[in-house]
Amino acid sequence: MKHVTEISIVDYCIKPGTQLDLAQWPTVIKPFYDSKESYKERLKAGIKQLTKLQRLLYAHNRYSLLLIFQAMDAAGKDSAIQHVMSGVNPQGCQVYSFKHPSETELEHDFLWRTHRALPERGRIGIFNRSYYEEVLIVRVRPEVLKAQNLPDSSLNVNDFWAQRYRSIVESEAHLYRNGTRIIKFFLHLSREEQRQRFLARIDDPDKNWKFSDADMEQRQAWDQYMAAYEACLTATSTAEAPWYVVPADDKKNARLIISQIILDTLSDLELCYPPTSKVRHKQLLAFRHQLEQDEYEEVHQNRKLPNVNMPEQS
Repeated sequence: MKHVTEISIVDYCIKPGTQLDLAQWPTVIKPFYDSKESYKERLKAGIKQLTKLQRLLYAHNRYSLLLIFQAMDAAGKDSAIQHVMSGVNPQGCQVYSFKHPSETELEHDFLWRTHRALPERGRIGIFNRSYYEEVLIVRVRPEVLKAQNLPDSSLNVNDFWAQRYRSIVESEAHLYRNGTRIIKFFLHLSREEQRQRFLARIDDPDKNWKFSDADMEQRQAWDQYMAAYEACLTATSTAEAPWYVVPADDKKNARLIISQIILDTLSDLELCYPPTSKVRHKQLLAFRHQLEQDEYEEVHQNRKLPNVNMPEQS
């Protein structure tokens, strides 16, 4: 593979305390590949490294990894998950897509339904949308709060959204202290690129199912959603659970950036296979001797077997 520019993940990370202005963050940048082949090679190399790190994560069994994807419709969340995580052992990875909450979920606090799906130690969890919907779509469409049956005393406070941000930050800090590392991706798509992708879904019969009336409704509220994202990402990007703004107009480039962020995060954990104690080492040597003896006896027995003539075939 030809020399390619290294991806510096700090360029996409929102530093804690930064007042975010999404208009100042690009939706497209110079690609980290110079051809379709070089993109495939680079992504393949990332997948290979991620496969190795996943095995270490599982064997180390001290940490879990939670990946959160948020974006406007057609930003490429599904395809990013599909391509970047294609080499991951499905037994060690769980993907959840959170749609409209059920009646049972509405009877609990807004973090309940997502926290039930958190990854176990040694595993990778992926949230395609998440509890952040509760400070994004719910903020743009506050009528959704009526279905949550919250006390009037909670709804009428002036800092309602600030309280929700605080609940999220405190919850993520709790998870971090207990070994869950959280990476949050905002796939930053331009309004024009979304328009083009919507048109492609309409023009291609095989993609018609991807387009819904709700997509157009949310597009009409683009400015309100951008304001909600800016407030949310500003309030909830922390050292323990950072937000990354990934330019998403180029899907291939976005996947390479996401892959590098995941790899760097896992590499920083200094994962290793559990060491073998002296006592266990002696046990393994005894098992090895037993297995060698079994092989010797099996070969010895085979030599004593009488020769049996096979019946002639007519």
